[in-house]
Amino acid sequence: MSAIRIASTLALLMAFSAIAGIVSRPTTKVGAGGPRYVLEEVVPKQFGDWREQPAVTQVINPQTKELLDKIYSQILTRTYVNSAGYRVMLSLAYGDDQRGALQAHKPEVCYPSQGFTVHANTEADVVTPFGHIAARRLSTSLGQRKEPVTYWFTVGNTAVKGKLQQRMVEIRLGLTGQVPDGLLFRVSSLDDAPSHAFELQDTFVSDLMKAIAPKDRARLSGLLAAS
Repeated sequence: MSAIRIASTLALLMAFSAIAGIVSRPTTKVGAGGPRYVLEEVVPKQFGDWREQPAVTQVINPQTKELLDKIYSQILTRTYVNSAGYRVMLSLAYGDDQRGALQAHKPEVCYPSQGFTVHANTEADVVTPFGHIAARRLSTSLGQRKEPVTYWFTVGNTAVKGKLQQRMVEIRLGLTGQVPDGLLFRVSSLDDAPSHAFELQDTFVSDLMKAIAPKDRARLSGLLAAS
């Protein structure tokens, strides 16, 4: 290996070590000093063609309450119904510290732990009037229960597609001394036809994004402005 290549490699290692040192010591939680972020207040109980309905189906939250309380600082679960009687289950889990073991658990892990089979797991873009949201689609089942799922994960105000992008956002926040917060946004419905479910889930998400304030839209989805 040439002297130049060795020097370049050492420089890169030193740079990553420096970054890791900075990121490992953030002290300020995102949003600290501002109004407390309360999911119950952010998400309206009625918007567009949707209204909250007392839960008539189980919203999957496989972890115990003790574990959920450790991972997340806030959890919101609701069931909505439209004028045609179609139900969408919404589950939001917000953690103000998503480092290490506190990183949000993904549905492709949670659902099988509850006995579900995941038949498909694909990337998707949820289209809204404010832009696209990088999401994932799952087709799951438990006996006769067929439950298509759409979800995404945000770090700060960024919807991240995978661990690499998540880590890059965490580094960016860490460089400013901020502890990365995160939110898992999940919608699902009981539907034998995944394509039909995903279409209505996208409608639900789009209607919700139109009904909330821009700052809340950014926190829930990473969408910052109207297109």
